[in-house]
Amino acid sequence: MRNWLVGLMLLMSLAFVYGCDTGNQVRVAVAGPFTGTAAAFGEMIKRGAQLKEKEINEAGGINGKMLKLVFKDDAGKPKDASNVANSIADNRRFLAVVGHFNSSCSLAGKPIYKQKGIVELSPGSTNVKVCEGSDWTFRNLYRDDFQGQFVAEYVNKYINEIKTVAILFDNDDYGRGLRDGFTSAAGNFGLNIVASEAYDRNSTDFKAQLTGIKAKNPDLVFISGLYSEAGLIVKQGREVGITAQFFGADGVDSPDFLTVAGDAAEGTYLTTPFIFSEGGGEALRVAEAFKTEFNGIEPDTWAALSYDAVGMIAEAIEKTFDQDASLADKRKAIRDHLASLNTPEKGYTGITGLTYFDKNGDTVNKPAYVKIVENGKFITAPQQLLNAGSQE
Repeated sequence: MRNWLVGLMLLMSLAFVYGCDTGNQVRVAVAGPFTGTAAAFGEMIKRGAQLKEKEINEAGGINGKMLKLVFKDDAGKPKDASNVANSIADNRRFLAVVGHFNSSCSLAGKPIYKQKGIVELSPGSTNVKVCEGSDWTFRNLYRDDFQGQFVAEYVNKYINEIKTVAILFDNDDYGRGLRDGFTSAAGNFGLNIVASEAYDRNSTDFKAQLTGIKAKNPDLVFISGLYSEAGLIVKQGREVGITAQFFGADGVDSPDFLTVAGDAAEGTYLTTPFIFSEGGGEALRVAEAFKTEFNGIEPDTWAALSYDAVGMIAEAIEKTFDQDASLADKRKAIRDHLASLNTPEKGYTGITGLTYFDKNGDTVNKPAYVKIVENGKFITAPQQLLNAGSQE
C-alpha cells in the first residue's frame, strides 16, 4: 500500500512539473520585473493582466476553459530572464508568454523561446532588435528608433528655443538603443548633442555626470532610462544647478518617478505609448474597472499594454485551440495567428488602439504621446504629435 501511494505521489509530481492536460484551464505565463528596481512596472503589468484575466473568465473563459495566468519574476535582469524563459518553455502547461518588460530580458529570452517554440509577446520592450531574428517574438508597442525620432521632432516643434541637448542613458539595451535613436534623429531637427553620458542600473549618485553636463550648459537633458534612476537624476541635477529642461523616455513613465524626484520633477516632459484619456470609451471603462478592482489605484501605460497583450493571446488561443493537438502544434497555432495579424483589417483592436505586425513581429504605426509633470502629477501635454514619422 505504501509503495502504491509513493508511486502515485511521484506520478502526480511529475505531471505537475512536466505537464498534463489541465482540464478546465488554459495557462499563460506573464514574465516581468516583479521585484528589483523596476518592480513598479511589474506591479502595473500584473494588475493589468489580472484585470483582463478576470474579465475573460467572468465572460465564460476561452472556449469554456478558464484562463490561468502564472506570474514569473525576472527581476529586470537578463540572467534571471534566461532562467525564467527556460522554466516557462519547458513547462508543458504553458501555451504562451506575455513578457518580458525590459528589452534586455526580452532579448535574453528570445533565443530560448525560438528554440523551444513558444510565443513571447512583450508589452514593454522597445529596443530595435527585440523582435528581429525570431518569428516567435512580438510586441504591441513602438520601437526606439521611432521613439527617438518622435522625441527629437516634438522638442523641435513644441519646446521653445531648444538647440543643445545632453543625454544621460542607462547602459543597457534599452538605454543605449534609445540614445542611438534620438542621436541619429536629432540633427534632422536642428538639435546639437553636446554631451552623452552613461550610467549603470542601480546607481544612486549621478553628480559626476551631471556636473560635467552642467559645464556644457545644454538647453535640454534627455534621460534614456527607467524611473528610479531618472528621479534621482532630475533631483540631483537641480541640486548641482542645472536649469535645463528635462525630458524623459517612456521608461520614466511610472508614478514612482514623482516620488523619487519630488518637487524637482515639476515641468519634466516624457514620452509614453498610451494615455487613457486619449483611448476612447472602452479605455475609460477599463480605467474605472481597474480603480474599482485595485482600491482606487490609477492604471498606467504598462497596465494598459499588458491588458491588451493578455487579450491578444487569449484571442489567439480561442481561435486556434485544438484539444487533440500536440503541445508544439498548439503553441505554433498561437504564433501563426499572431503573425496573420499583418494588416489593419486583420489587426487586434484593444484599449491601446489597433495592433498589427510586420514581418518581424514589430507593431506597425502605433503612436506615442507626451506627458508633463504639473503640480506633482502627470498630465497630458497640451501639444501632441500624433502624425510623427511612420514606423513601417
